[in-house]
Amino acid sequence: MKSAAALADAGPLAEGAAPESTPLPGAREGRDPARAIKRGPSRVPPELVAATQRDRLYDGLVHTVAARGYAEATVTDICRAAGVTRPAFYVHFDGKQDAFLATYRHGTGVLFRMMEKAYSQETDWRAGTRAGLRVLLDVLASVPAFAQMAIVEIEAVGPPARRERGDLLERFSRFFDDAPRPAGPAAPEELIEALVGGVYATIYRYVATGRAADLPGLLPTLEYFVFVPFLGIDEAVSEVESVYDDRERTVAPCVANALGDNGRG
Repeated sequence: MKSAAALADAGPLAEGAAPESTPLPGAREGRDPARAIKRGPSRVPPELVAATQRDRLYDGLVHTVAARGYAEATVTDICRAAGVTRPAFYVHFDGKQDAFLATYRHGTGVLFRMMEKAYSQETDWRAGTRAGLRVLLDVLASVPAFAQMAIVEIEAVGPPARRERGDLLERFSRFFDDAPRPAGPAAPEELIEALVGGVYATIYRYVATGRAADLPGLLPTLEYFVFVPFLGIDEAVSEVESVYDDRERTVAPCVANALGDNGRG
């Protein structure tokens, strides 16, 4: 089993990665009073001001785009949701598309790092794959606004966003490095690309139809879909049926009541 560090050292997997405690964009409200920059006699370091503004803009963009759609969302809307001025917005981003792409890179980096950690803690490819899929589905369900922004609304952003998405899907192929050689005539690289695309398309369908909260229930189906080419039908069925338990779901950092109100979108 490859460690998370080894996966990161392999190349662009580490791009945009963040510590596991870093909040996923959209997990918090941008205008949360607890995140306001206090005014007073003690000066707040400029780098802290900038980092706080950027994080709030990430959250403001996710909530605005999820609610209004990318095409209808404006910089003013995003700034209002973040509690950040327009001049401050343009210190960080060139415009709406640049802000969307920066938020997407940051958020998918946070999610990917959580999946890496879950994968690397297991003893074999089957368990690691299950753990990674579980985190993917659980975390997206815990922050449905991010799921809507990053999976559905990215379609409206244009070619740069499609390239970002393509790079992300290509990175998911790293989770198949330890898989058994597939049976049958399929070329492994093409098979893996098809499997990653199929998982993504299924998640897209759920999010696009307002069912992000139901994503964790897809775990047995997606496991079976991924396992069959490598294990065969009988062994894949046995593997999927043998492991289900009542373990607590994984949620994005800073999500409050994630399986209650926030888990319902």
